[in-house]
Amino acid sequence: MRSRRRMYSAVMRFFLKCLRLGQRRRFWLTRQVEQLWLYGRLCLRSLLYNSFADGDTALDALFEPIYWLVDHVTRWFGVVFVALVITLTSSVVVIVYVCLIPLILQTYPIAWVFWHIIYGHWNLVMIVFHYYMAITTQPGYPPQQSKSDVAAVSICRKCIAPKPARTHHCSICNRCVLKMDHHCPWLNNCVGHFNHRYFFSFMLFMTMGCIYSSVSGWDMFWEAYAAIETYSQTPPPTFSFRQRAFHKSVVYAWVLCSSVALALGALMLWHSVLITRGETSIERHINRKERKRLQWKGKVFRNPYSYGPLGNWKVFLGVERHRHWVTRVLLPSTHPPYGSGLSWDTAPCVAEQKTPLLAI
Repeated sequence: MRSRRRMYSAVMRFFLKCLRLGQRRRFWLTRQVEQLWLYGRLCLRSLLYNSFADGDTALDALFEPIYWLVDHVTRWFGVVFVALVITLTSSVVVIVYVCLIPLILQTYPIAWVFWHIIYGHWNLVMIVFHYYMAITTQPGYPPQQSKSDVAAVSICRKCIAPKPARTHHCSICNRCVLKMDHHCPWLNNCVGHFNHRYFFSFMLFMTMGCIYSSVSGWDMFWEAYAAIETYSQTPPPTFSFRQRAFHKSVVYAWVLCSSVALALGALMLWHSVLITRGETSIERHINRKERKRLQWKGKVFRNPYSYGPLGNWKVFLGVERHRHWVTRVLLPSTHPPYGSGLSWDTAPCVAEQKTPLLAI
């Protein structure tokens, strides 16, 4: 009897020992699995970790396929956009020469005739000149190899080359651009250091020309529109084919000029604000984030490339003497911008730099 009890107790002890061993082994396996899971998650997070990541970075990642599509569409349709600008502008010029100038010569006083002829042709020359220079002038590219005069601030991760200050990579041109503002599909070219002035001058004079055409053709537009409204009357009016073409051409030109004046005028005003602040379109977003970051730290952001409103305009337009406001702004001029775009020193046309070079 005692031997049975001893045997039974020995079996129970062995069974409990095996049970404890199994529990320990399961616990050990569970612990190993948890450690492997934590280690794998840590590795994955270390690969994707970025201290500069925020909501904008996530949105950029989500919209990356759309950006890729827009880049390729813009690259291939740039020539179409340029042809569209030339075609629309030429159509308005042809309507003015064929329809409006003969009417002006017959009905307007001699003083108004001289005003329209002189101002209209000056505005047309400025538009054609600056648009041609904007699409044919390269915006400026940094050298592929480092040079002693290149103050590189970083390395472009796409070009794998030194990137000077104010230089950004254009995904459409697939290369870095000096003082890049944006890639303009209507120019089929980037707007950068060497053609930024041509781009803005084109917008300015195109807006001025469209406003001039809309204001001076207001009465003609309403007369032509009223005539077109009578086409559906019974009996129809006895307008010849030439008269109908004249009415429709005047309405078309006025609507086109007014639409361009509103759209392009708004864009021109926006770039005027950027130039006054000494910024480009890209730097506007960068400086805004930097201003918020320094404000959170109790500091004040200073734009290192701003010389004050008047100084910024002088540097941008290349005005070094008083006569340059006429010879370089109001007349066609091919003078290059100040500096090479590789380094940014104080321009000679600015007496003293208005802001320090670093944020305080």
